[in-house]
Amino acid sequence: MASGDPQTCNMNMQTPTPIGSYRLPDQVAFDRSEMSLILTLYGRMVAAGEWRDYGISCLREVAVFSIFRRTAETPLYRIEKRPKLRQKQGLYSVIGMDGQILKRGHDLKAVLRVLERKLIRPVE
Repeated sequence: MASGDPQTCNMNMQTPTPIGSYRLPDQVAFDRSEMSLILTLYGRMVAAGEWRDYGISCLREVAVFSIFRRTAETPLYRIEKRPKLRQKQGLYSVIGMDGQILKRGHDLKAVLRVLERKLIRPVE
């Protein structure tokens, strides 16, 4: 086939990355399934009148989902994803307004349960 032929497929050849030299991406972010879990909880808390706003930060070492009662305040809670802690305490953590770690672990759904407890109230 000629190089001008539309059936010609251009292939980019890249040198494969050796297994031992894996490096972290330049930016940490929540993936689709993680965001789905977080936004499901967020939606329920907004419907209950507890939360009103959120912010997302994707930095070099951490991704942060910040939850606010009002826009101009400091966050009530921060949900953090830190890949460097994957082998240690756990990839995910929920941090309170005062900086105290409320829950840490490897499973995001289990870590978010600490915030779901805030939704449970006695019926009068």
